[in-house]
Amino acid sequence: MIRRTLAALMLAAAAPAAAQTFAITGATVALGDGSEPIPNGMVVVSDGRVVAAGDVRMKLPAGTPVIDATGKWVTPGIIAGFSRLGLADVDLAAEGADDTTANGPFSAAIDASTEVNPHDTTIAVNRADGVTRAIVVPQAGRSIFGGQGAVIDTGADMSPVTAARKFQFVELGQSGAEKAGGSRGSAHVFFRNALREAAELRRYAPAIAGPTGEAPSELDRPVVRDPNESRVYGPDARRSEDILLTRFDAAALVPVLQGRQYLLVHVERASDILQVLSLKREFPSLKLVLVGASEGWTVAEQIARSGVPVIASAVNDLPATFEQLAATQSNVGRMRSAGVDVSIGMIDDNDTRNLFMERQYAGNLVALQKIPGAAGVSWGQALAMITSKPAQAIGMSAELGSLTPGRRADLVIWSGDPLEGASAAEQVYIDGVRQPLDTHQTRLLERYRYLPRRDLPEAYRH
Repeated sequence: MIRRTLAALMLAAAAPAAAQTFAITGATVALGDGSEPIPNGMVVVSDGRVVAAGDVRMKLPAGTPVIDATGKWVTPGIIAGFSRLGLADVDLAAEGADDTTANGPFSAAIDASTEVNPHDTTIAVNRADGVTRAIVVPQAGRSIFGGQGAVIDTGADMSPVTAARKFQFVELGQSGAEKAGGSRGSAHVFFRNALREAAELRRYAPAIAGPTGEAPSELDRPVVRDPNESRVYGPDARRSEDILLTRFDAAALVPVLQGRQYLLVHVERASDILQVLSLKREFPSLKLVLVGASEGWTVAEQIARSGVPVIASAVNDLPATFEQLAATQSNVGRMRSAGVDVSIGMIDDNDTRNLFMERQYAGNLVALQKIPGAAGVSWGQALAMITSKPAQAIGMSAELGSLTPGRRADLVIWSGDPLEGASAAEQVYIDGVRQPLDTHQTRLLERYRYLPRRDLPEAYRH
């Protein structure tokens, strides 16, 4: 039992004078760090940050709002590990979607954070089911590169972006092969050539730090002349004769080469996974993250040794394509048992709208423990795979994904066990601010639920 004064923790959090503070008591509290749920726990929030959570008892300042959540559950908000949330609302018209750039001249330079629409109805629907943040990934169009992805929140405001240009996304499996000439070999050659073109920019432009200490964009660096050669280097330097990327796309890959930007790579087949892992030998600064990895369990030991995290599709259990012949719902459990850091994503699985299904998928992984021969995960591990583990995969676990003191106060009060389909989100907080849970669908329900028969359309009167 931890007993500390709230004042000491508030001082450590450096909360401003106008900070709002509230506490939740009596609930079953799950921290999201892989540990098991804590009955009759407490959560304290101040200035948008978690101050304390779990088996704690704290003396609260007079007048602190206290939410009695007896019989409820409290968890961190769900983080959609791989999504296109906010990039497409409906599928009826391509004009309303920004998830794919099929015909434009740019690929790696595309910035998903400029495309997110906070008014998309899909954001409100997922917020109402406990999704508070999402890793948003542009879809690869005519190139293997989708562009630069972002982390967003699902708050009811016009400022959704938590981290812009956090990672680059590339297709290197079957889909990548189709975009790069028809074979996996051509996709890997295209990828290596793209990194070579980026390396030329990195090598020839001087590493001058900007005012914040971060290296400036390649396109912002001055033109310089190599004293030993007659060529001019910089944004307008002459590049190799066989260039395949625009200058903007090549420049966008420089942070990937430098290890300042994560590289999310979609691969499903075991042999493709090993090819991607081998890139670390050629480009040691790459911060790789595997996405999909349906056959990951067959090479789990190699993935674990590499230290590369995986954002896996949790319920792929049928060979939907020839690169998923070894798919099994035990994939996640087997990879985790081998020591792989695994979280759950939904690539190509209604990833523009149904991210709330991640908690059902996590519950399925728990249930697999009861099936002979199957490999599941514990309850705490499953929750971590949809909260702290996605944040950890892209280097943001110090800010997001758990109820650890100091983290952003993204949390949900549930009617019951959140990994059970019958439970519902009753209160959702993002950065400590309570969010509305109404959606377009709930408003339609309220509008038509109690209409007198005379107001109903004729077809409904009989």
